[in-house]
Amino acid sequence: MPRERLILGACLGECVHVAGILSFLELAKEHGYQTEFLGAAVPVERIVEAIKERDPGMVAISYRLSPETGEVWLRRLAQAVESERLREGRRFVFGGTDPVAAVAERLGFFDRVFGGRTKLEEVIAFLRGEEVEERKEYYASTLLGRIAQKYPYPIIRHHFGLPSFEETLEGVRKIAEAKVLDIISLATDQDAQENFFHPERQDPSRKGAGGVPIRSPEQFRMLYEASRCGNYPLMRTYAGTDDLIELAKIYLETINNCFAAIPIFWFNRIDRRGPMELRESIEAHMEAIRWHAEREVPVEVNDPHHWTLRGAHDALYVADSFLSAYIAKKLGVKDYVMQLMFNTPPGVSFKMDLAKMLAAVELVESLQDENFTVHRETRAGLMSFPPDLDMAKGQLASSVMLQMALKPEIVHVVGYCESDHAATPEEVIESCRIAQQVIENAIKGMPDMTADPEVQERKEELKKEAMVLIDAIRRLGEGRAEDPLLDPDTLAEAVRIGLLDAPQILPSKDTRGELRTKIIGGACYAVDENGKILTEKERVDRIWRRVKGNTTSFSRSTRR
Repeated sequence: MPRERLILGACLGECVHVAGILSFLELAKEHGYQTEFLGAAVPVERIVEAIKERDPGMVAISYRLSPETGEVWLRRLAQAVESERLREGRRFVFGGTDPVAAVAERLGFFDRVFGGRTKLEEVIAFLRGEEVEERKEYYASTLLGRIAQKYPYPIIRHHFGLPSFEETLEGVRKIAEAKVLDIISLATDQDAQENFFHPERQDPSRKGAGGVPIRSPEQFRMLYEASRCGNYPLMRTYAGTDDLIELAKIYLETINNCFAAIPIFWFNRIDRRGPMELRESIEAHMEAIRWHAEREVPVEVNDPHHWTLRGAHDALYVADSFLSAYIAKKLGVKDYVMQLMFNTPPGVSFKMDLAKMLAAVELVESLQDENFTVHRETRAGLMSFPPDLDMAKGQLASSVMLQMALKPEIVHVVGYCESDHAATPEEVIESCRIAQQVIENAIKGMPDMTADPEVQERKEELKKEAMVLIDAIRRLGEGRAEDPLLDPDTLAEAVRIGLLDAPQILPSKDTRGELRTKIIGGACYAVDENGKILTEKERVDRIWRRVKGNTTSFSRSTRR
């Protein structure tokens, strides 16, 4: 091992707080360094002697007591090193509380000083030999680049958008300067999503409803420029509900939209989010996915959780997760962002929720090949947050801990306050810091919750149930589509007859709206009129008999 890869570490003087420096040395080992720890409460003379004996390329010093006594010890160390001519040819780094770190900075002796508010990514960059400066070039400007840069830690994303454009503009700057997240997802208001190109359709009375009112490309550019500070976070925004390709062009040109999030069955007249009919919107969404795929922009199909937000059962969520990824792959997407919304619908247990997500992940990742890569993105369900903000912080932290069982590449932090009001910049920053602490704890090592036998049993059950539904959709389009899972007519028909359905959908010409579900044992099941669990085969056969007017089975065994 070359001497420059050897780090000598010690707690200086009477300081016995070893946790911080041991964490630094452990992180250094992960990045190819050899480390030696001299221990706690090490006198200056022993440190100097060890430097002479071991000739390390780096010396790491920690002190976590009062800044007044810390200054005395640090000056003694600096003077001893200088007098023995041990400074040249090696780096000295310091880690401690913020007050002592400030003293270490003033001394001018240390090459790098880490305080209590230093970001983990800065420490990792230092160990990798990268410059950490307030400049754009250091921070990756693409989704995949940012993921690689922070590995093994997930990148963090958070929605942000206030009813005032001016307040949003200032808030974006504050969030970027705080360096707490990697992706600012601009939450735009309904008219920005639906009527950006149609001012005549915009309603002044709902300006700012649901997010920031953006009415011009220049406003997008202003928001992006406001984020060009701190850690230069990536930016993205909603795909919109009309004029999808035209909006996509503006997003790429103004905010360098780092990935697109596009549904299949939603953001239309069914959920009153857009002007299109169901079949029309399915085709438009597919065109938008293909457009992004042709430009190698990562795509998230944010479809499955919209069913469970309306009470759909676990098997439908897993099936739609597979269907969404399948469609994205067939449309040419190379990097697929799989969003996994935990804690939805209300009442699901952590154990059964994890089983559902594992089932979805395994089915979706079975589609991976050299041309299709899945990137896991996890988040908490908005409806799981209680209105009591202290309790909501507990929900945020516990949900992130559960999410870490899936080893996500992206953690979409939901502000703890969102059940009460849209997050302010300060609340975004606070929520991200809560999540960051949980993530750091989990990365250090946590029990494997996925190994729980009940989780595994439910996971396998859901995979089978989901494929019964996928097979039913395929059969629905047999003889009229080359690939029924990619056919807008078949997909729209699957919603119309109730193969894809949810309790909180109203009946219409495009929707059935008759599905019943119930939380049983922490899992969400489809049930009959008496509250008895329906298997997916039983549910599909009921639909088939109603549609066909006979008793022929619509479902069949699926071999994959």
